Amino acid sequence: MSESTPQKQGKGKKEGTEEQESTSKVKSPEAFEKTPEQRRKDRVEGIIKTAVASILGIIAGVVAEYILGTGEGTTWYAIIVIIAIVTYYIQRVIYPQINISTKEFGLKDWFYVEFLVVDFALVTWVLMLN
Repeated sequence: MSESTPQKQGKGKKEGTEEQESTSKVKSPEAFEKTPEQRRKDRVEGIIKTAVASILGIIAGVVAEYILGTGEGTTWYAIIVIIAIVTYYIQRVIYPQINISTKEFGLKDWFYVEFLVVDFALVTWVLMLN
């Protein structure tokens, strides 16, 4: 019995040590720090996302001007919803082609890019109306 006990204890200590190391890796702040290369990549992707959304918004504003004119016969919130839905699907096609994974997008990311699209579309449309 004494022979089996040290083996179990030795085995348990070894497993416990590995378990402690794996949990310490997860909890340590060093594990979540990004390398300068990863930070640069994230920054470039953010700039590209912003540029694509802004350009789509400007295009949507120009299209709204030429198709709807002053938009008197259409309710304003319907135009915003249509622009948001159409540009959402356009971005789902564009981003993978420029090596940006849409699978990593969260709700916050989609809200951000769609806000930019709608904002730029409305600003462009209003400027063209004046």
